[in-house]
Amino acid sequence: MSLVNTTIKPFKATAFHNGKFVEVSNESIAGKWSVFVFYPADFTFVCPTELEDLAENYEQFQKMGVEVYSISTDTHFSHKAWHDTSEAIGKVQYPMIADPTQQLSRNFEVLIEEEGIALRGTFVINPEGEIKVMEVHDNGIGRVASELLRKVKAAQYIAAHPGEVCPAKWEEGAKTLTPSLDLVGKI
Repeated sequence: MSLVNTTIKPFKATAFHNGKFVEVSNESIAGKWSVFVFYPADFTFVCPTELEDLAENYEQFQKMGVEVYSISTDTHFSHKAWHDTSEAIGKVQYPMIADPTQQLSRNFEVLIEEEGIALRGTFVINPEGEIKVMEVHDNGIGRVASELLRKVKAAQYIAAHPGEVCPAKWEEGAKTLTPSLDLVGKI
């Protein structure tokens, strides 16, 4: 069963954010768009390239009313140490959630049990707490923030325009489709 269109499970976790440790929960993210980006571990190889790419695009997410959360099974102390010692991670201004109990990783079905780390999972969550976009892949494959931005824009568009859908390669401002019997076999 897919997690798409399901409501996220209740959670509470500690995050490192803007020099402080803060609590993040399903209640604190309610009412706004959120992106959860799971990654295997701090102080690794592909992970800092992804988190830096997100950091460099964070302002665009913020302009869209979206909060970004990176999540690994490391502790919030590890997140702080990584933020303080890595040039790439030092750019991160979004909350870095710690999941040492692995509960969030289990809830989102990305935990590799035998390793205690998460797969690279990306989830777009609407203001009602429903997962609208889900992408999970092998840990050797890095993600691209610009593609995530496009997917969030599409999710926000269809939320605001019921009955319309975004075709492949859709970009903001491009034509959408309104599914109907008249379109069958004509695309």
